[in-house]
Amino acid sequence: MRNHTELNEFILLGIPQTEGLETMFLVIFSFIYLFTLLGNLLILLAIVPSSTLHTPMYFFLGLLSILDMLFPSVTCPKMLFYLSGQSRAISYKGCALQLFFYHFLGSTEGCLYSVMAYDRFVAICHPLRYKLIMRPGVCVGLVVAAWLVGCLQATVLTSFTFQLPYCGPNRVDHFFCDIPAVLPMACADSSLAQRVGSTNVGFLALTLWLCVCVSYTRIGIAILRIRSAKGRQKAFSTCSAHLTAILCAYGPVIIIYLQPTANPFLGAMVQILNNIVSPMLNSLIYSLRNKEVKNSLKSVFYNVVFTALD
Repeated sequence: MRNHTELNEFILLGIPQTEGLETMFLVIFSFIYLFTLLGNLLILLAIVPSSTLHTPMYFFLGLLSILDMLFPSVTCPKMLFYLSGQSRAISYKGCALQLFFYHFLGSTEGCLYSVMAYDRFVAICHPLRYKLIMRPGVCVGLVVAAWLVGCLQATVLTSFTFQLPYCGPNRVDHFFCDIPAVLPMACADSSLAQRVGSTNVGFLALTLWLCVCVSYTRIGIAILRIRSAKGRQKAFSTCSAHLTAILCAYGPVIIIYLQPTANPFLGAMVQILNNIVSPMLNSLIYSLRNKEVKNSLKSVFYNVVFTALD
């Protein structure tokens, strides 16, 4: 890829129209990033040692927590680095890797949301066959498929983006390297790469969203058939956290890639919501709305305190 370009590095200009606010954003994003890492780490600490949480639902939730730590780590550390007054430069390879892992982890997380929706569908609509359908081999296979889809998606998008020659200018009008921000700097026709990017991202997001909608439509019908109000409330409570997290994740993607005219400021704000805020919200949603996770965390803390006192 390097033979097609004269550039050795790009300059990240940051969030558009926010000059002079670097210190404020540094404090805000540092807090959000650290809270995201801590919150998702606590979920893992609640799931791993508790044998009662070793079920498909919490297996997927643990993997989601890992992704929610990795996904913001693709863009946030570099952004915090230059917000603190350090260099805004990113190498050509670093830019390509940032774009690859952004789409790899983002696509994998989208697939995992669909897998989690299917898991809830089986649990509510086929409770007697749940353990048979969602046996360990099936769960692992679904997760491997999610990672493979994410890897394939990221490979295609990164290849089409960085096969183009980039000979200047090297100023990326964004806070990280993404397709809409990088392609305008190409010194060759980038229309094919733009179409591939919009089509692939849009198609995958739409497909996964439809899978989620089908699962939750069937879940909704099943819940309405439950006669007792307590039963309906219990069934709904197991899905509400996941459904909230899905809406937070898919909304920004749809706005970014399907807007008719690119708006740099709107795109940056929405991607901050998607990259940094949503992973933090996931940890809050799944910990505050889940009694089993909260009880497991209390047990972990009690054990740590008693061990320290002994």
